[in-house]
Amino acid sequence: MLTGVGSVVVFLPQILILFAFILLLEQSGYMARAAFLMDRLMAGVGLNGRAFIPLLSSFACAVPGIMATRAIADERDRLTTILVAPLMTCSARLPVYAIVIAAFIPNTRVLGPIGQQGLVLFGLYLTGILGALGVAWVLRRSVTKGKAPTFLMELPKYQVPQARDLVLELMTRARIFLYRAGTIILVSLIILWVLATFPAPPAGATGPAIDYSIAGWLARGLEVLFAPIGFNKEIALALVPGMAAREVAVGALGTVYALQGNEDAIQLSLVETLRHAWTLPTALAFLAWYVFAPQCLSTLAITRRETNSWRWPLFMAGYLFALAYAAAGLTYWTARWLGA
Repeated sequence: MLTGVGSVVVFLPQILILFAFILLLEQSGYMARAAFLMDRLMAGVGLNGRAFIPLLSSFACAVPGIMATRAIADERDRLTTILVAPLMTCSARLPVYAIVIAAFIPNTRVLGPIGQQGLVLFGLYLTGILGALGVAWVLRRSVTKGKAPTFLMELPKYQVPQARDLVLELMTRARIFLYRAGTIILVSLIILWVLATFPAPPAGATGPAIDYSIAGWLARGLEVLFAPIGFNKEIALALVPGMAAREVAVGALGTVYALQGNEDAIQLSLVETLRHAWTLPTALAFLAWYVFAPQCLSTLAITRRETNSWRWPLFMAGYLFALAYAAAGLTYWTARWLGA
């Protein structure tokens, strides 16, 4: 539990930096102007400028981003924005990206001051954005087909953000994140620990204890599904509690690998452990999976509440799983074909 939760909480400072920039845009009055400037681009995929604000908010978390779609009057426009909001790279993905990039991408300079690790991280964010625009274009011409509404928005005056308001908002965001770490993530890891510990290995067993547990049996079953895209049984096992929240996967990986090997292996950092346990194509496929992965029960729950139907959260989970599986598989086999 300490390994799992600790590997998530350590990213709190970086996540708060992301929240701080978004809050500065909102409180300064620039966010509405950004929506106006983005209207032409959004119109190209069948949306309008109002969709920009919920989508930008979804970079912090898809839940408030989906709730912000209430400001969109047109139902088809609002539904499309809700369905593509999870494709924005939320802060929950950041711990996953940071761990895998640190383990497999060398921090060498490629474009002046730009490092290779930063370039890969930017590529993941860009892929999420382009994926959201592409899905929106498809949805507006199929599932949510209809005429795009006229864009009209009142622009608030510019103002200097109040430091007190900014600090209070950041404290709220930090409290929410730590609450998730102390409840959803902790409970998920406890369940994972129980599944990975019982039953105990039989007398004379030579393999890792987890192989004989309920989790090991479950992972072997899921490995058949995920093996074509390069995932091993440890990844398959981590994806199960990861359905609660995306960042749980980091804690789950830390828990799974901490339960294996000798005392020296347990003391290794998760970065070093993954570097020796995965191949580069597998790591790249895992990153591609998380660009599209539907692993967030909170997002599905808020979609159910905002749409007042189970049809749309199930549709969201289905198409995101299909995109994630296809993207991971394409990345894995392309990387292998290129000799990675």
